[in-house]
Amino acid sequence: MARYVRKHLRENITGYLFILPALTVMSVFVFWPVGYSFYLSFFNWDYAHLKSPQFIGLGNYITLFQLDSPPPYPFYEALAYTAVYVSMTALIVYTIFLFADWISERKLKLSDAVYVFGATVVGLLSLKITLNNLYGAAYMSIPFVVAALCLIFFRKRSFVSKMFKHVLSLTFAAFLSYMFLRLAFPSPYGVYQWLYTIKDNSDFIKSLWNTAYYVILYVPANIILALLVALLLNRLKWAKALMRTSYFMPFVTSIVAVSLVWQWIYNDQFGLLNYALSMVGLPKVAWLKNAAWTIPTIAIMSIWKTIGYNAIIFLAGLQSIDTFYYEAADIDGATNFQKFRYITWPLLSPMTFFVLIVSSIGAFKVFTEVYVLYQAVPGPYNRSGLTIVYYIFDTFYGNQQMGLASAAAYILFGIILVFTLLQFRASRKRVEYI
Repeated sequence: MARYVRKHLRENITGYLFILPALTVMSVFVFWPVGYSFYLSFFNWDYAHLKSPQFIGLGNYITLFQLDSPPPYPFYEALAYTAVYVSMTALIVYTIFLFADWISERKLKLSDAVYVFGATVVGLLSLKITLNNLYGAAYMSIPFVVAALCLIFFRKRSFVSKMFKHVLSLTFAAFLSYMFLRLAFPSPYGVYQWLYTIKDNSDFIKSLWNTAYYVILYVPANIILALLVALLLNRLKWAKALMRTSYFMPFVTSIVAVSLVWQWIYNDQFGLLNYALSMVGLPKVAWLKNAAWTIPTIAIMSIWKTIGYNAIIFLAGLQSIDTFYYEAADIDGATNFQKFRYITWPLLSPMTFFVLIVSSIGAFKVFTEVYVLYQAVPGPYNRSGLTIVYYIFDTFYGNQQMGLASAAAYILFGIILVFTLLQFRASRKRVEYI
């Protein structure tokens, strides 16, 4: 036994000695700077206090969220309005799925119908009155929240299990229901409206807003388009290598070179994109001069650059699926859409999960595209292209506020960490490895 322990110990020591040079280099150039920057995020370390940083505790983190002017109304009122809309959305979506289940199964219990349809009708009738009084009494949103939470009692029913299996349909129905409520019962109050109002009162909050907008535009579109390209490449019978290389070339090209090329593509006078629009009778767009188009232009360029890499990942997954599944589906008379939905898409879940994680982390760190495309300025005007990393760069190098920049960097790290952990947790039951 002692001999085995000594052998095991000797093998461990030998292994650690082999990786010691790499650990030393990473400790000097990675671990130490990361840890020291976290330490400095609690200090007032700027150009005036370069040699003697002053400890201010959470002062830098508080400064990041300070507003230049007070918000038009308190956040709890915005939260109350949003709670009402979200609660009513849950009731409407539940009603829609219950009605769809009744049509498909031809059976519906009276108790279910009375509860759900009754709660929805009463909620819609009282919604207008409640919204008119929320400004003075935010607690009036509580009945709507309670009504939505009561749906938990239906959680164990087989119908609810089926409802949560249709994630795309559920998301689409929730989005349409929420938009319907906002249009049918308009109100200038809500969390989104509150954040949209205050984002111009703080550069850091604006950077959070722009980064979230970019992530929402970039990640879903990138995954969907990459999957479509992979399906196309998988069906090609000739020139496979040429087409794969063509799609992959932008990914290995320097982002600076890509951004410079897209500067000319986006040119409002001589750009290729506006020329294509004019050929189909559409008006020209000032892509690089209109603040409303700042984030979409960056997202379009980023999708074009990275779509080839993600398509190759999906293509590798498609080619690893055994043809046995498709042959069995053909025997059963399955259509192409059914084969994609029940065979291809579930078996591509590991690749989809990997692409989702990598794309999300990369999207949160967007910087070079903004810096080069807008020539070292965060957008045409009003800092419309200010992202979190650009804010960190500008705060560190431009304003010489190193402690504040370190705090912003760790907030970004926390956002990415939480977002990634949520994705890992959500994927446990949906990722199928074969």
